[in-house]
Amino acid sequence: MATEATSDPVEELIAFLSPAVTGILRRIDADEFTTPQLIEVMQTDPDADAAYREAVRRWGETERTAKMVVHGQVVPLILRRSDLVEWAGYAHGEEDPYAVPAWWRLRREATGDPAGGG
Repeated sequence: MATEATSDPVEELIAFLSPAVTGILRRIDADEFTTPQLIEVMQTDPDADAAYREAVRRWGETERTAKMVVHGQVVPLILRRSDLVEWAGYAHGEEDPYAVPAWWRLRREATGDPAGGG
């Protein structure tokens, strides 16, 4: 039975998927990337892919609807809240059938990468 104290389902997915996204951000080899590119990289990592698929499953609606939530709300909110990246604008022309993609810029100083220490 739901109560007022029940958390927001999007926030639950954010909490669940954040470690996988953060792990990818700490290892990604790019200065900038789009949301779909990040999700594509996640799907090449067995643990991150399993977390992504589980987040889609947990949403509990159709796969398309669940991916719209994950691509359009969950992953972007994780990225916006992260000190590892900054939003760099909408990715006009980038294909994502589930959401409006955005560009993200890695903050190398936050990841401990000396290449970004400038």
